[in-house]
Amino acid sequence: MAPRRRRTDAAPLFAVAAGAYAANVALGSAVAAKIIDTSSFRWVHHTIYIATCVASAAAFSSIFWGTPTHASRRAALALAPAAAPLAAIPYLGTHSRRHPLVALAAAPFIVAGLVCARLTTDRK
Repeated sequence: MAPRRRRTDAAPLFAVAAGAYAANVALGSAVAAKIIDTSSFRWVHHTIYIATCVASAAAFSSIFWGTPTHASRRAALALAPAAAPLAAIPYLGTHSRRHPLVALAAAPFIVAGLVCARLTTDRK
């Protein structure tokens, strides 16, 4: 019998982290392309960034409490490297090419954490 596939109980946290990250990238890209002018509400981008960091940290915490245990650890460890670029972003300045490049460096790890959390194979 083939192993059953299901998501970890922390999958919603990984989805929230990925959603907040995607919203922040979309807003940042729109501002960079001059589609949106956020000069009067710059705080929105910062708030979404904080939500991304908090949601990512909460998702990573599933390494300690998530079930199934193996899948939760795998998803959390896949997400963990995103912490480095997310932590560096505030110190890089916003008007250079480094800012979007470092921000996008978190993308593969956020996606990997989401995929690992949503599509896991139960081990018995």
